[in-house]
Parts: sequence; structure tokens; C-alpha cells
Amino acid sequence: MNAQPNIDMLEATRLTCEGRLAEAMAILQGGLASAHPSATSAVRAEDAGQQPLRRGGQTIDIVPPSSKEGAWTPPRFNIPSLKPHAFEDLTGGVDQSQVPEALRGFLKRMGQPGSGVGPDGLVGPGPARAPAPLPEGARFEERTFANEAGSRAYKVYIPSGYTGQPAPLVVMLHGCTQSPDDFAAGTQMNELAEEQTFLVAYPAQAQSANVSKCWNWFNAADQQRDRGEPSLIAGITRQITHDFSVDPGRVYVAGLSAGGAAAAIMGSAYPDLYAAVGVHSGLACGVARDMPSAFAAMRQGGAPRHREAKQPVPTIVFHGDRDTTVNPVNGDQVVAQSKAGSDFQTTVSRDQAPGGISYTRTVASDDTGHPMLEHWVLHGAGHAWSGGSPTGSYTEPRGPDASREMMRFFLKHPKPRAAYTM
Repeated sequence: MNAQPNIDMLEATRLTCEGRLAEAMAILQGGLASAHPSATSAVRAEDAGQQPLRRGGQTIDIVPPSSKEGAWTPPRFNIPSLKPHAFEDLTGGVDQSQVPEALRGFLKRMGQPGSGVGPDGLVGPGPARAPAPLPEGARFEERTFANEAGSRAYKVYIPSGYTGQPAPLVVMLHGCTQSPDDFAAGTQMNELAEEQTFLVAYPAQAQSANVSKCWNWFNAADQQRDRGEPSLIAGITRQITHDFSVDPGRVYVAGLSAGGAAAAIMGSAYPDLYAAVGVHSGLACGVARDMPSAFAAMRQGGAPRHREAKQPVPTIVFHGDRDTTVNPVNGDQVVAQSKAGSDFQTTVSRDQAPGGISYTRTVASDDTGHPMLEHWVLHGAGHAWSGGSPTGSYTEPRGPDASREMMRFFLKHPKPRAAYTM
């Protein structure tokens, strides 16, 4: 396996943070294809206890997996945070029109304390806030699941109204740099679960699996049923259905960004397990097979893998049309993949959320008039959970309530008993 994908974003980031803007620009423009790292760079890497970057034509070494089914991951860099005005500081004396657009956006997104970067481009602070007080009788428990692919921690919210009766389960997959607590706070899915009485699971990506805690949606080994991360997420789902009285016909999966891409993979790989899928600012299954193709897909979309399932998977998609991290065309591709070649009748409506974000909603229905797909295009919105709370990261409070709309859509799609397995 080629352990050196043709991508230099992390090295460009490191050089930028050191103030070596010209070198970072040259990397992104391909100007250092034949250059060699300076002795100073090598010494700095070795002093930090890291492997020096070895340049052999615009490559960075990727850390091999710890097991046969594991994922190849980027090396860990001690990348310092930039100051709020780092972009202006670092580009002082440089004509900003000459700075590559990719680097301009990268710098601007990094200009916050605690920033990180990952293969879904999601960067910014991961605020450490005290969890909100739980309603009396509710629980938010931390657990662990392990199989031959590894282990992952997860949290499960049990609402106060749950007394052992069969209840729906929603599996929520966070984006890069996020955590279960942060994602729960931003999406407010626990509050909705308390109101409507369903269980919510939040698998946590391990930093040992991805330095920015991104789900490895772009790795070929993490896009297949019963292998890699899909096997872990499915295992967590099944463990919860075993430990609680979950209605097996009402199990759903949703995610944001890298988590949205992972949710699309789960819907494609496990149509017998999940009755419906929610993808927010994510990508279709199979649009990338490694890091270079991941960045390409985020920038301009990719070629989704042909789904093995012959039936469409009920899917609801949210995507901002000003998303500069994951191109909105990816939302179109998620919908197209979920159709599985079926012909649907579509209706289009336009409205505005109370917070001011307008949107276009396209609903695709089968021959009986039953909605199978919904695509919400959020006008003027970027890479953030629509209608979310500012107590969590990467939220757009002014948009329509994606959590509530997803649950409305999910609960209209119970899976017939003959169609699911556990």
C-alpha cells in the first residue's frame, strides 16, 4: 500500500504557523515538488520527538495502522494555534491577492485559539464546557465497545420518560475536533429525546485513530460492512439495542461533516440495521479512497460508489450553499446515491426559518406519495449544524432546526420487521 499520499496540507499548516508563509504558499502551489526540507525543519521535528518530514515529490508520511483492518492516519504535528489576526500578521507585506485561495481560507479558519485541522476541513475551537444539568430521572452514560477492529467510547442518553418500553434509537456521529458532549450540546438532540422519548448514542472517535478526531470516511478500509470503523459504529448500535429495549425497526443514524460522511457509509453498508439516515454537510459513500481524493471531493465533489443495496435508503440531507469546507454539490450526490436508481416525484418549496436563514426544501416521494428523500439547501449558511445551539461548536442557530426535522423524517420511516436484522 502506498504510505505517502500526494497531499501537503499539514506541512503547509506547520510552516504557516511558524511564519514561513512563502514556503507554505509554494507547497500549495506545487513549487516545492523537488525541494528538500531544511536542516532547521528536520531539527525542529526531531526536537519535538516527531518523524522529520521526508519530501520526495510533495508527500507526507502516513502512520501505518496498528492492525490489519486499521486505518492509515496522518502523523501528529505539534501545530501551535494562530492569534485572532494571524492572517493579517503573517501576510504583512504580501499582496493578499497572490496568496492561494486555499491558504487564505485555511488561515482565516485557523485564527482562533485551540484550532485543529482534519480531512473534513473542520477547524476551530472545541469548547470545554460543563455539561448541562440533566433532567430528573435522565441519564447520560459513558460506555465502551470493542471488537477486532479496535475499541471506541460512546455516550448514550436515556431520557427520564424511558421506563423500559420499546423506544427509537438515534446514533449521532460528530465532526472533526468534536466530542459527544460538544455534539450533544450543539445539536440539542438530548433535549429533543427528553421531549419525544427516544435514546441517543454518541460514538466518540479516538484521537489515536485520527489526530483531529475525524471519522475516517475517506479510507477504503473504513467504508465496508463489518470492517474498520463501520463495524465499530454498528457494534455500538447493536450493543445499545441489546442493553435497552430499542425498537429494532426505528434505529437511525445521522452526522455532521466527517460524521455525515460516516453516516452515509453506515446507511449504505447497513440498510438492514438503520431505517433512515441524516447527512448534514457531509459526503456520499465512496467519493474518496484516500486523503488526496478526500480533499478533492470536499472541494468539488467526487464519484460516489455504486450502492450494493437495490432499494433506496430514506435519507434527509442538510447543506449550506455557502459551505466553503464541503462543497454543496456533495449534498446532491448523497441524495442521488440514496435513490439507488429509483424514479421519484419531487416537490420543491421555499421558506425562511425564524432566525432569518432561507432555504429550499426538495422532497422526493414514491408512487404512493410517501416521502423517501428530503434535501434542504440552506441559503447563506456555511459549514455548521442548522438550528443548533451556540453552546456547542459548528452550529448555525439562525437556520431551520435540523435535529427536529430529522426526527420528524426518521419517525415517518419505521422499517418493516422483515427488513431488519440485529
